[in-house]
Amino acid sequence: MASASPRTDHGFSLFELMVVMMLVVLLFTVAGVSVSRSISGAELRNTAREITAAMRHTRGQAVIQREEQVFLVNGDQKTWQAAGRPAKTLPEELEIKLITARQELTGDNAGGIRFYPDGASTGGRVVLASDGREWHITVGWLTGEISRERGSEQ
Repeated sequence: MASASPRTDHGFSLFELMVVMMLVVLLFTVAGVSVSRSISGAELRNTAREITAAMRHTRGQAVIQREEQVFLVNGDQKTWQAAGRPAKTLPEELEIKLITARQELTGDNAGGIRFYPDGASTGGRVVLASDGREWHITVGWLTGEISRERGSEQ
């Protein structure tokens, strides 16, 4: 007499397949957001480096040419300009803010940081921001020293 063995199904139910598909979609969504956030973070960091180099160029030109040079920022138009170079526009997702001496302001969020032939400056700070991340580029008023540091993250 043949024994009756219980029937075993091999495979997955439609419900199990749907759950797995939802998990895969969720993982791709999280990975996509993470990648886009890291790309914007890299763009912010690279722009901060570029602005720091442009400020150092402006300071160097003041010393070499023995005359005042101004690094310009226009936060409303999202532009900045080093001495003797054309203005550059920031990528759309980045914000720029200038904090400088009152006499160097030309608008609500526009003005410059002046560098003198002895290397000193009027001092100030440029803040770059994107997606809650910030970079601060600070210019010392007495020495004209330029430093860059990561700001707060929200």
